[in-house]
Amino acid sequence: MKYPAYLLSICILLFSASGITKAQTNSGEPKVVLEKIWESPDLLTTSESVCYDSKNHFLYVSCINGNPTDKDGNGFISRLSLTGEIITLKWIDGLNAPKGMGIYDNKLYVTDIDQIVEIDIEQAVIAKIITVEGSRFLNDITIDPNGAVYISDMSTSKIHKLNKGIIETWFDDEHLMGTNGLFYEDREILAGTKDGIFSIRIENKRLWHLILDTGGIDGLEADGNGNYIISDWTGKIQLVSTEDDPIILLNTGVNAADIEYIPENNLLLVPTFSDNRVMAYELIEK
Repeated sequence: MKYPAYLLSICILLFSASGITKAQTNSGEPKVVLEKIWESPDLLTTSESVCYDSKNHFLYVSCINGNPTDKDGNGFISRLSLTGEIITLKWIDGLNAPKGMGIYDNKLYVTDIDQIVEIDIEQAVIAKIITVEGSRFLNDITIDPNGAVYISDMSTSKIHKLNKGIIETWFDDEHLMGTNGLFYEDREILAGTKDGIFSIRIENKRLWHLILDTGGIDGLEADGNGNYIISDWTGKIQLVSTEDDPIILLNTGVNAADIEYIPENNLLLVPTFSDNRVMAYELIEK
């Protein structure tokens, strides 16, 4: 996510009461309809990221509850139902500024400024904290099928990797300066930057510019149909691809942080940061 100066006032996020948004192709024909399904209570203080637990059918929401760089111990993780009820507001607390999340083998991995927090989901406890030396603003997480955790550092051009308890700087390239959203797909790591989406092949670290001219990217998800859903700090959510021009699905005018998409439910989950809640939309293909 791109954070403005802390003295800059943040407007409150207002979503359309109707809950219906249409995205159009270049021909003007509707391609996708977003239908608002629910919104959570506004207790998710500075809600930054949503992560779906497909095994237990819960949603986890990282709540900074303060400034994104402050080591204040105020941050927490909430657990929600798939219909937006807050099951446990402070399921895990005592964090600083939790942001991106990912799940593997019943462990929830969370970035926390310059650390990776490993949470045992079944026990609901912090199992391990891994410091990432030299990091400054760890942000998003994606995990490959073998359990390797990839972490973006928005303040540098680096992507770090946590594998079998060992942390390393996996990739460092000036093209990735300001990288936020990460997504694993087909033996590649996709990285969302201010210049679009880059793809890095895991086996040989070949880098190429996959999609240009998207604007800044916070959340990055695949829709399961060869397209990608991206969010940005200004509040836009777009559908982008290598074939077509970007399509604006939603334009809130304020914040849309690190989104989650559940393809089997066609469910798009939008954390609203300063609005302290999560909004859920059904993505309907036309």
